[in-house]
Amino acid sequence: MNIDLHKKRIVIKIGTSSLTYESGQLNYRHIEEMTNVICDLKNMGNQVVLVSSGASGVGLGKLGLSKKPDESSKKRVLAAAGQSGLMAMYESFFGRYNCKVAQILLTKSVLNDAEKAESIQKSFEEMFNYGVLPIINENDVIASDKPDSNDVFGDNDTLSACVAVFVKADLLIIWSDIDGLYDKDPRSHEDAKFIPVVEKVTEEIYNMAGGAGTARGKGGMLTKLNAARIANESGVDMVIANSSKPELLYDMVEGKSVGTLFKASVQQ
Repeated sequence: MNIDLHKKRIVIKIGTSSLTYESGQLNYRHIEEMTNVICDLKNMGNQVVLVSSGASGVGLGKLGLSKKPDESSKKRVLAAAGQSGLMAMYESFFGRYNCKVAQILLTKSVLNDAEKAESIQKSFEEMFNYGVLPIINENDVIASDKPDSNDVFGDNDTLSACVAVFVKADLLIIWSDIDGLYDKDPRSHEDAKFIPVVEKVTEEIYNMAGGAGTARGKGGMLTKLNAARIANESGVDMVIANSSKPELLYDMVEGKSVGTLFKASVQQ
């Protein structure tokens, strides 16, 4: 896989489908396994940032809804209600391993503002100094409704890539319910071939992307390829891997072949 074996600063993105059951309720057993490994990586000396989807998914279960509403105002309520539940869950699980966590809600415009970005950068560094695990999500409640707005990331795959670039991460890991990139959608093509390494995200690679994500999450392979392009062009390696076996995170950090590696096109 040819990843540097001394990765220290790692951004991990967890998708909604990795946190919840099909019903939208939290999958506590899986969450505990994931938090255990993340805490262990921190204890090994790695600096970890967690970008977590799941607020709207948790909100569905919390508000007793079967599907996401169409109205923007109702989506905001869903995200707000779910975000508090999501952080309460993380406080509980990470607290079992004496791991301190902090919530950060971002919008794109904040990172694009030089003065605010500098303040956030200093905050990140102090969190690392204190051994705090930053848990990041987009601030959906105040983000613009317009999908082409300069204020929104649009999906947490893109958010995680922007965060990885912002904190000068060594590695971005997008943890999802898929094994990585295939040359065609493996859910509908039995002959789909797995691709372990991508040297560059080209038009041909984009043509391999399938459709949208699950009913609980909005990120599909296309958003992950966009994230890979953002990360790679700024010198950050990225891996897409299946979260079903959290212990494989150790192998990813050690540079072993897990999932699909998207290699940085430039060095930081």
